[in-house]
Amino acid sequence: MYSYYTQLKEPEITPLKAGLMFLLCAVWIFTGLIGHDPWKPDEAYTFGLVYHFIQHGDWLVPSLAGEPSLDKPPLYYWTAALFAKMLAPVLPLHDGARLASGFYTVLTLLFVGFTGRELFGNNRGWPTAITLIGCLGMLVRAHEILTDNALLTGCAMMLYGYALSLRRERLAGIFIGIGLGIGFLSKGFIAPMLFLSISSVLLLFRNWRTREYFTALGIAILCALPLLAVWPLLLYVHSPALFIDWAWTRNIGRWFGYASHGNFHEVFYYLKALPWLAWPAAPLAVWTVWEARKRMWRETEFQLLLTSFLVMLIVLSFVPDINDQNAMPMLLPIALLATASLSTLRRGAANALDWFAIMTFALLSIAMWWGWAGLLLDNHAKITHWLKDYQPGFEPDFYAVPFWLACTASVLWIVLVWRVGRSVRRSLINWAASVTLLWILAMTLWLPWLDSGKSYRHMVDDLKTKLPQQYKCIAGVRIGDSQRAMLQYFGDINPRSNASQVCDLLLVQGNRIAKPIEDEIGWDKIWEGGRKGDQNERFRLYQRVKK
Repeated sequence: MYSYYTQLKEPEITPLKAGLMFLLCAVWIFTGLIGHDPWKPDEAYTFGLVYHFIQHGDWLVPSLAGEPSLDKPPLYYWTAALFAKMLAPVLPLHDGARLASGFYTVLTLLFVGFTGRELFGNNRGWPTAITLIGCLGMLVRAHEILTDNALLTGCAMMLYGYALSLRRERLAGIFIGIGLGIGFLSKGFIAPMLFLSISSVLLLFRNWRTREYFTALGIAILCALPLLAVWPLLLYVHSPALFIDWAWTRNIGRWFGYASHGNFHEVFYYLKALPWLAWPAAPLAVWTVWEARKRMWRETEFQLLLTSFLVMLIVLSFVPDINDQNAMPMLLPIALLATASLSTLRRGAANALDWFAIMTFALLSIAMWWGWAGLLLDNHAKITHWLKDYQPGFEPDFYAVPFWLACTASVLWIVLVWRVGRSVRRSLINWAASVTLLWILAMTLWLPWLDSGKSYRHMVDDLKTKLPQQYKCIAGVRIGDSQRAMLQYFGDINPRSNASQVCDLLLVQGNRIAKPIEDEIGWDKIWEGGRKGDQNERFRLYQRVKK
């Protein structure tokens, strides 16, 4: 695909610059993937499903604490379980599982870079990847145990296939098909809906009504069919009831129910959230569209990227789960559009973004160092009291290795922003480097504080010390999925639902104001606790009173 932008003169990316950008991407990807427990709520839930595969070897049905949980197909769970098992001798299971997100993020950056190079010229691959890692919506989610990271990889592969389809249709079809299959096996029917919608809408443009494009779509369908059919078929053979639960109850039927009840109060959520999720790519993408407004519907790259973004926005806005991680696929076309602005963005605007990034992140970095030092030295400052109140029970300690890593990252950031040459790319590189610095500080200096409040490990350990030596079973009341997963992982505790009549222990999840349990008479409370960072969520353990 040949673009207007390929005709514009762009500074060459030397091997040294490419190596530095590779290093920046690698540091951004792998920082924070290890060293902390699964965090509430999404990581805890997803890892619970991964843990089932590791423990029981049932690789067909995703299950949580022994009960089928079929919201999503199992590709990401399989990948995470394989990483966890392979790395078990050197890493805890949850850290090994989290590296699956790093694996999928590497693939995402690789294919979004390929797409940028295909659409806008040879010098746009690395800048596209740098733009994507600079998006604030990628920072935390790309480092969590989330199936959305695999869906993002599938969408990146599909976009690259579409970009390639008018030039190398066979290879394009293979990438579109594999991307579609990865997306489907990660989050179900979202990827097929995106494929059908994007493929159909592109046919409205004459540029795409070609034999090459139809050939690419045909090959894509053939490549995707095995990935779309094998797991659902195996699930149906294993249990028709589970197949119906997955396909209808938790997916298609749920969408129809969402639409029929008119629950559209969050349909504009992404329009409000994208400006900060996609910052700073969003304003650059808007500038690109504005600058190319007279030709954008005639040029294939804009037809593809605008169609992809609009289709993703509409489809994802009507999926019942409205949340930040579901917006991640939309960051791909936004980052690609932002990359196109490098040739047309005015130097004054680029310098303004550059200085905004430097000043903002310098102040934030200073605040993070100051807050950490205040906690460590207990300087009685107001922010120190607030941090202690937010994580009651946290005892700060000095760890030499994280401290020196944070110092090194801070010094290298200062050198980078001082030495990077003047160019339009400078603003994007400085922004991505600044985001990476903040993430490094959070995952070194602040990791013990964050882990103290987001992990269930201490709560479960405390609960285990209060369990009687002999008991028949534990019944559970209002125990959430994330909490069930962590109870099993950290304590091998499996509360049974609707079993309060037969069990001699009862674990109840509630809030600070005690709620009556199902059979309050005849039970004695023997323990109460919760996560250190959440004073509202409480767990109470009751023992049946012997008559």
